[in-house]
Amino acid sequence: MKLRAGFIPLLDCAVLAVAARMGFAEREGLELELVREASWATIRDKLTISHIGCAHILAPMVVASQLQAGNPKAPLVAPFALSMNGNAISLSNELWDEMGASNATGAADRAANLKKVVEARKTTGADRLTFGMVYPFSSHNYQLRYWLASAGIDPDEDVNLVVIPPPFIVDYLREGFIDGFCVGAPWNSIGAREGVCRTIVTAAELWPMAPEKVLGVRETFAEQESEALAALMRALKAAARFTDAPNNRAEVAKLLSAHDLVGVDAPLLEAILSGQIVGHVGDPLPTYVVFNRSAATFPWRSHALWFYSQMVRWGQVTHTPDAMEQAQRAYRPDIYRDVFTGSDVTLPAANAKVEGALSAGVPVGSTTGHLVLEPDGFFDGRIFDPSDLDGYIGGFDIRRDPRSVFSA
Repeated sequence: MKLRAGFIPLLDCAVLAVAARMGFAEREGLELELVREASWATIRDKLTISHIGCAHILAPMVVASQLQAGNPKAPLVAPFALSMNGNAISLSNELWDEMGASNATGAADRAANLKKVVEARKTTGADRLTFGMVYPFSSHNYQLRYWLASAGIDPDEDVNLVVIPPPFIVDYLREGFIDGFCVGAPWNSIGAREGVCRTIVTAAELWPMAPEKVLGVRETFAEQESEALAALMRALKAAARFTDAPNNRAEVAKLLSAHDLVGVDAPLLEAILSGQIVGHVGDPLPTYVVFNRSAATFPWRSHALWFYSQMVRWGQVTHTPDAMEQAQRAYRPDIYRDVFTGSDVTLPAANAKVEGALSAGVPVGSTTGHLVLEPDGFFDGRIFDPSDLDGYIGGFDIRRDPRSVFSA
């Protein structure tokens, strides 16, 4: 079976790349052809018209497709998660100096320092700060907005947010078109290594086990090509185990350094895989990017609903019972269970969970009895209970009425 898989040159394409280039797909009878793209809109469009069969894709994109938000035509689903975390927020050197970020510790303090800069610019009539993110329906957009709003910075009224494809975002900062950005690895480290920015906060510091990329397929593909999808998921699971193992980091980094994959030197990629982010103001982060452990490959429906809550919060979709139910359809734990039942893959006892409640690793119910979920507390102490969406969304002081904020 031959299958074309789209991806963006980011560190978290690793599981897909390892499956395709290190024999895991072949062992499942798959010829997995990788198709490199520059933008998430292109990935979306090629999936829509079946120019590719599957993709390394932003997790919120599949939720948006089910809600027909952001110009999708074909509903997508995520039967498998490819990574957790991996994003970070970086600021230009000039903005870093202006806000005195070196004197702040922690995500909340740094956001508070940025708030002072925003207010000072309002007072003097200076231009608003502009930040780049990669796509309107992305974890990057929601993480950046969440962090800004935590300090009382309105992302729509106090600053400008613009969409920039990941491979170009450092260039935009270097040329002075933006003042900062939220992007996935390795681009924060590349910008810092080139001396144009500092990484001020990572996704792992905002939400230690934040969902990031998923395997995206058309809903019709999942229904009509179940055998091919199952083979792909088995290959991806084996690749995720390999990629997440510390002893394999050097080999994975060397693979990703290929010019037709991420195309960045292997030592930098290996350092990032170990949690060392160039220009980061904090300590190395062992959870900076996670591929397999702590049920990282399981498509939790609570992740889909958290993204939905942010779409509602920022006016991208209207909150209704039908919309909430449709959002959950984007994540398909039922397919995951069908593929891995009877195997050595640990299956959680539930399809959803409360997010942000764990301050330490906790054993939870599973088919093997060996599943431990890692700490996942949000930096501001909030907890997301998917059974109380109204209360969660209503608890934010800064939010939008449902309306169209973005055009994708």
